[in-house]
Amino acid sequence: MNNWFNKNGLHLAIIAFFVVITFAYFSPVLQGKAPQQGDVLQAKAMQKEIMDIKAKDGKGPLWTNQMFGGMPAYQIWVQYPLNITTYAIDLIKGVFPDPVGTVLLYLLGAYLLFCVLKINPWLAAAGAIAFAFTSYNFIIIAAGHGNKALAIGFFAPILAAIILTLRGRYLVGGSLLALFMALEIRSNHIQMTYYLFIALFILGCIELYHAFKAKQLPAFGKSVAYIAAGILLSVLVNAGTLWTTYEYGKETIRGKSNLTTDKAEPANGLDKEYAYQWSQGVGESFSFLIPNIYGGASSIDEIIKPESNTYKAVEKNLQGVDPKQAIGYVAQNLGTNQYWGNKPGTSGPYYFGAIICFLFVFGLFIVKHRWKWWILGSSVLLLFLSFGQNLPFISDIFFDYLPGYNKFRAVESILAVVGLLVPLLAILAIKEAQEGKYDQKYLVQRLTWSAGITGGFALIIAVIPTAFFSFTQDNQAQVLDALTQTLQNNRGAAIEILNGIVADRVALARADALRTLLFIAIGFGITWAFITKKMNMQLAFGLLALFVLIDLWQVDRRYMNNQNFVSKSDLNNHYQPRDVDNFISADKDPNFRVFDMSLGDPFKSAETSYFHKTVGGFHSARLKRFQELVDNQLTKSINQDVLDMLNTKYIITQDPQTGSYKMQRNATAAGNAWFVQSVQFARNSDEEMKAISSFDAKKEAIVDESYKALIDTKRLGTGQEGFIKLTTYNPDHLTYEYSTSKDAIAVFSEIYYNKGWKMYIDGVEKPYFRADYVLRAAQLEAGNHKLEFIFHPTAYYAGEKISLAGSILLLAGLGFGFYSEEKKKKKAVKA
Repeated sequence: MNNWFNKNGLHLAIIAFFVVITFAYFSPVLQGKAPQQGDVLQAKAMQKEIMDIKAKDGKGPLWTNQMFGGMPAYQIWVQYPLNITTYAIDLIKGVFPDPVGTVLLYLLGAYLLFCVLKINPWLAAAGAIAFAFTSYNFIIIAAGHGNKALAIGFFAPILAAIILTLRGRYLVGGSLLALFMALEIRSNHIQMTYYLFIALFILGCIELYHAFKAKQLPAFGKSVAYIAAGILLSVLVNAGTLWTTYEYGKETIRGKSNLTTDKAEPANGLDKEYAYQWSQGVGESFSFLIPNIYGGASSIDEIIKPESNTYKAVEKNLQGVDPKQAIGYVAQNLGTNQYWGNKPGTSGPYYFGAIICFLFVFGLFIVKHRWKWWILGSSVLLLFLSFGQNLPFISDIFFDYLPGYNKFRAVESILAVVGLLVPLLAILAIKEAQEGKYDQKYLVQRLTWSAGITGGFALIIAVIPTAFFSFTQDNQAQVLDALTQTLQNNRGAAIEILNGIVADRVALARADALRTLLFIAIGFGITWAFITKKMNMQLAFGLLALFVLIDLWQVDRRYMNNQNFVSKSDLNNHYQPRDVDNFISADKDPNFRVFDMSLGDPFKSAETSYFHKTVGGFHSARLKRFQELVDNQLTKSINQDVLDMLNTKYIITQDPQTGSYKMQRNATAAGNAWFVQSVQFARNSDEEMKAISSFDAKKEAIVDESYKALIDTKRLGTGQEGFIKLTTYNPDHLTYEYSTSKDAIAVFSEIYYNKGWKMYIDGVEKPYFRADYVLRAAQLEAGNHKLEFIFHPTAYYAGEKISLAGSILLLAGLGFGFYSEEKKKKKAVKA
C-alpha cells in the first residue's frame, strides 16, 4: 500500500490541489449557498408538473402538459434507470455541491488526457487548469447550461481513451472510450458531442494517412475496430436516450416543416437565421487573447461607474437626470452597452488565456508531431464554422449539406472544442522543449518570435487600439438617430454620450491589452528560464500552472463570482405566485390551460408554467406543429377560436400604466373533450391551417383527408346525442367517460403526438387521428364506455431494455480490460 502511495503521491497531491482551488473559487457553497442560474430556474418551471408527479408516484411521467399545450418530457427531465451512466452522472452531481463537481470533472478529465500523453504531472496540471478555466466553461455554468458543461467535461477523457487505443492498448482504451462516450451521450447535449466528432473525424483522417504512409494499416485498422466497438457500446448504453431523442427530434422545430405556403419556414432543420443568431464575430476572436477587446459581456457595469466617460457625458448633457438610469435606458431600448459586437447579446467572451495563446503560437513553431496539424486544422475549421452568418460561404456548406448540422443553434458554441485544442498544443510545445530535441538557441528564438507576435498585437491595442477596431456597433448611425430623437433632437448631446461609450470601450480594451502583455511577459520569463536551465523544471511547471490559473481566474470572476450565489431557500422560493395565479390555482378542474400575455412574449418564458398548464412556455425542442400554430394563429394576432380549442380557460394581461395584473376567464373555452357536429376535410397541412383561421371548434373538426379511412360518415350522429368528460388526470394517462346513442367524432384538447400515445376503449386499443392541426380526435362507437389515452412510447421502454444490456456489457468490458492490463503488467515484471 505504501508503495502505491509513493508511486502516485504526486498525482494525489495535484488532485487535492484541484479540489482546494475549486472550493476556493466557489467558496459560497461552503456556506450552504447555490448558484442562481437563469436556465436552471427556467428548467425548474418546465419540470414542475413532472417533479410533482415524481414526488407523489415515485416515477416521473414521460409527458407534461405544462408548456405548449403538452409535449414529451424527453428533453426536460426523464429518468433512465436501466442506463448505468445515469448513476455515474448523479454521482458527479451529488458528491460535490453544484458547480464544484462540474469543474472538478473539467480538471480531472483534462489531467487524465495530459497524463496519457506522458506529460510531467505539474505541466499536466497547468494544461488541465488552462482547459477547465477557459472563460466559456464558467460562463455556461453561470447561465445554468449544466448538461452542456458536463458534455464538455468529457471531451478530454474521450480523447485520452482514443489515444490509448491508437497506442495498442486496445482493451483498456476501447472500454474506457465506451465509458466516457456513454457518459458524454448521457449528458444529453448532442450538439456538443456532434462538434467533438467533427474534430475527431479530422484526427482519424490524419492518423489514417500516416498509417498508410508508414505501412501500418493493419495495426491502425485494429485500433479503429476497438474504437468503433467502444462507440457502438456507448450507443447501446444510451439506446433509450438516443432513440427517444431521434424520434422526437423529427417532430420538433429541428424537423421537417409541415407547411409549404410559408416560404420563411425551412423545409427541414432550424431556420438559418435562428441557428446563426449567435455567431462569433470575426474580430471578436481576438478575445481569445484580450478578453475585453469587444467590451466583454452585454453589460453596463463599467460604463455606469462615476469615473467612466459615459457617466460624465450623461451627467454633463442631461442635468437633473440620474446618469445610471439614463445609461440603463439607452442600453435597454437602444441595445447600446459596453459590448459592441453583432450578437444579440453575450454573457462574456471566449478567453483562452494570454499565456496559453502565447504558448500555442510557440507550439506552431516547434511541435513536429503530426498532431500539430490536426490541432491547427481543426481549430481553424471550427473557428470558421463559429463565424456562422459572418462567414456564410463556409458555414452554409455545412448547414446545407452535412447531416444533422442544421439541427443546432448558437454556432459560436463550437469554440468549446477549440477551448481544448488550444491548451493541448500549448502544453505539447513545453513538452517538446523539455525533451531536448532542439538546440537551446533555436528554442529561445522561436519563443521570442511567439512573444513578439502575441505581445506585439497586445501592445498595438494598448497604444493605438483604434488602428484595427472601430469600437462602434454596425448600426451606430441608427442608434445615433434614435438617441437624438429620445433627447428631443439634441444631436450634440447624443453624439457626446455615444462618444463616451466608445471611449469606455477603448479603455476596457486598452486595460486588458496591458494585462495580456503582463501575463505574456510572465509566461515568456518562466519558459525562457526553463529552456536556458536557469530554473528547475518542476518549479517552472509549477509556476506556469499557478500563473495560468491566476490569469484565467481573474477573467472568470468577471462572469461568475460570489454574487452568482444565493441561499437555497431563496432559490426554492424564487417563483412567487401573483394574486391572479392564486385565483386560477383555486380552480379544481385538473386540466385546463392559461395564456399569459403579461410576460411580453408568452413563448419565450417558462415562468407561468411553474404555476399553470400553459399555451406558452420556453423550450428549444418544442413540437414543430405547435410552433407553426403559434406562428400563424397566435403571434401576428390572437385567434380566439384556437385559444378555445386549446381549452384556454384563463387569460392573464398586465396594465401598462399601473403594472397590475388582470385575469380574464374565457367563457368560450371548449373543455377537455367534446363531440362535434361535422367534419371538414383538408387536403394538406396548408389547408388545415387556413381552415382553423376561422371556425367553430365546438361544432366542427378540421381533419386531414389522409385520415378519411378512420371516419365512417354514414354512421355518425349529430354530436349532440351524448356527453364525454375527463374523469381522471395524469399527464401520461388520461381517462374519460362517454355516452352517446350514435357514433360520434370526439375532439380532445390534447396535443397530437403519435409516437407513443395509444387510445383504449374499455381496454381495447382503437385508432385515433389528428384534428384542428394539433389536437387528437377519434370516431367513438355508440354506447357507454371508458376511454383512456396512455403514453407508452416504444422508443423509451424498448430503448431501456437495450440500455440494460449495454450497461452489463460495459461493466464486463471495463472489468476484462483492466484485468488484462494488470495481467500484462505482472507478466512484464516477471520477464
